[in-house]
Amino acid sequence: MILRPGTFLQDRYEILEQIGSGGMSVVYKAKCHKLNRLVAIKVLKEEFCNDSNFVSKFKMEAQSAAGLSHPNIVSVYDVIDEGKLHYIVMELIEGITLKSYIQKKGRLEIKETIGIAIQVAQGIAAAHEQHIIHRDIKPQNMIISRDGKVKVADFGIARAVSAQTMTSSAMGSVHYISPEQARGGFSDERSDIYSLGVTMYEMVTGRVPFDGDNTVAIALAHLEDAVVPPSVYNPEIPMSLERIILTCMEKKPERRYRSAQEVITDLRAALIWPASEGGNRPADAEERALNGETVQISSEQLSQIKQFRRPERMEQEHRENYDREAKAAWDAYQEENSQGEDNQEEPLPAQGRKSSKPYRPQAKHRKRNEEDDQANPHIERLLAGAGIVAAIVVVAVLIVVFSKLGAFFKAGSGILGNSQTESSQAEAGELILKDTEVNMPSVLGLSENMAESTLKEHSLTMKRTYEYFDDVEKGIVARQDPEAGTVVLKGGQVNVVISNGTDKLELSKLGITDLDQTTAVSFLESKGLKVQVVEEENENIKAGTVMRYEPELVADGGTVYLYVSSGPHVDKVPAPYLVGKSEEEAIALLAENDLMPGNTSTQSSDTVEKGSVISQSVTSGTQLAKGSKIDYVVSSGPEVKHQRYVASINQVYDLSSLIGPGAGSSSVTIQIRLHQGTADNPHYKILTQSTTIKGDVLLPVNFTSIESMDGTDQGTLEIVDVNSGAVIKTYQLTFFPMD
Repeated sequence: MILRPGTFLQDRYEILEQIGSGGMSVVYKAKCHKLNRLVAIKVLKEEFCNDSNFVSKFKMEAQSAAGLSHPNIVSVYDVIDEGKLHYIVMELIEGITLKSYIQKKGRLEIKETIGIAIQVAQGIAAAHEQHIIHRDIKPQNMIISRDGKVKVADFGIARAVSAQTMTSSAMGSVHYISPEQARGGFSDERSDIYSLGVTMYEMVTGRVPFDGDNTVAIALAHLEDAVVPPSVYNPEIPMSLERIILTCMEKKPERRYRSAQEVITDLRAALIWPASEGGNRPADAEERALNGETVQISSEQLSQIKQFRRPERMEQEHRENYDREAKAAWDAYQEENSQGEDNQEEPLPAQGRKSSKPYRPQAKHRKRNEEDDQANPHIERLLAGAGIVAAIVVVAVLIVVFSKLGAFFKAGSGILGNSQTESSQAEAGELILKDTEVNMPSVLGLSENMAESTLKEHSLTMKRTYEYFDDVEKGIVARQDPEAGTVVLKGGQVNVVISNGTDKLELSKLGITDLDQTTAVSFLESKGLKVQVVEEENENIKAGTVMRYEPELVADGGTVYLYVSSGPHVDKVPAPYLVGKSEEEAIALLAENDLMPGNTSTQSSDTVEKGSVISQSVTSGTQLAKGSKIDYVVSSGPEVKHQRYVASINQVYDLSSLIGPGAGSSSVTIQIRLHQGTADNPHYKILTQSTTIKGDVLLPVNFTSIESMDGTDQGTLEIVDVNSGAVIKTYQLTFFPMD
């Protein structure tokens, strides 16, 4: 069931808007009118309401999280069953998920990563102290508020730890799941620590450590594959942080940190000493799992994970065993004979091959002394004969080198023609080419004309295509195929991709910095762009001024983030909810919140009691500077519809008593008016303006339609001497109702 804005739950929570949706629930922004605060309400999806297992899990979420109170955990206020409607009332956090933040920035800075990780670990530690395991730690469940505070949310899979093992099913998000969860085995606090390690890995590299085409493949990677150290993808990572991440991600729980508090201790040390060692269809569920959504791994999938063995592992099993023996012996030999020359770095593992151990640069300060999970019992004997084994390894290495050179020549000859590989020989480390062959030159970074000339010099032709590139200047070669150094036939064709430049709008050319917010937003929207305004306090820049923007390049229809100054820091308070309050109560409530009443007006209302507030100019909960004014409208009660009453008169008044020889005056100034109301509260309506009469003695008093002022049927028509103010003649009028 979709809850519409304006819907009230428990006569207390007013639904404002939908703000999110997960695997089990929909989340709404709501207003709690009882406590006058904004909240988030998580409602169990309708398709699960009839499933007692899902309802039980949903209630368990609330029961687990309700007992937690920590600055780095989203608070749970209430859990309610209302018929078939099951929902949880939680703290509303205005901000962005860590997942969205990573996607926006690509990867995070080291200090930023450590700061976020410490806050997350503090929240996890607080839950673990209450014997609660989250079991679904991932960036999607971490919210960064506008003030920079990080909170762990969604204890949807959290369970109170008991003495019993949790082996019923594997739960969590497959990209962040611990090996023991993927296996369906016992899970404890160290499962959360593993997932935290994966999250930190993604923060510093912009990618998850294990990926695949389906949930089973990814789960198997967590169980079997070695972790490529994050420094491979981000060389700026200090060894202290890398050690923390890899320790968190150890396959065996006993090799990880024992507690989240230990993680916090090492993370804080890393800041100071960074260089120290220190749906219903299975297909739908599969797609959601690969997109980072929390799903339950089926029993069938769990069985696959437990029993599945990759074909390449079956084919290479014996060879890998020998590889491990040889590598162990060779490493021992190098360590004995290096004499201070340990600063050589091993190459990365060959592309497409899974390494049995994590790649690590072999510099002294980057060494990790780890036990090999599958150490061969013959290693001791191999070490004893290290010199002999070293010779064997050298021969093996030479064989591999020459075999790769042979493959290289095969690849080169096969790209542009069918030359015989027998003619390609390696003599004294030099490559001897046939007369029909040529070594492919590099044309990357050259202009289109220069690239064509270079290829012609090597007896090659150029086939060109054009693509857009954000980072390659227009007219410059961005890609070539075959790659430089490849042996190809003369006269062959080279596929060259020429940059068309960027097809995105370069914001630096628009001059939007220092514009006011309204102008900048209107200008960008006129360019077909979406605009998201982010306010930031600034002591030196006028409020409403654009300070910076992101990104530098934006595609048509893309989103531009405008960072606008909100001016110097001011103490803010939330606007109270005034609707339904009497005007006196509204004024008192504003004063309590250091706010002031603004302009007031009245409006008739059939639903709001007379004297109570109908509406206010600022939505409740909006942060306002202290002393700000709020306008409001007060009800005047139901609209009163008056009956229209009309009277008429046709008379002649003799003025001879006022004008003439006998009166002593040759003229008189008069005014005719309608008199209604009471003696204490008279009402007057002018029917004629002041008129001076000189010669005529008779005054016509003729009005065909005089409308009653107060809806009564009686009134008096008065002739008044303007100079003296005296009423010189009156006529009683009777008013009759009109349609």
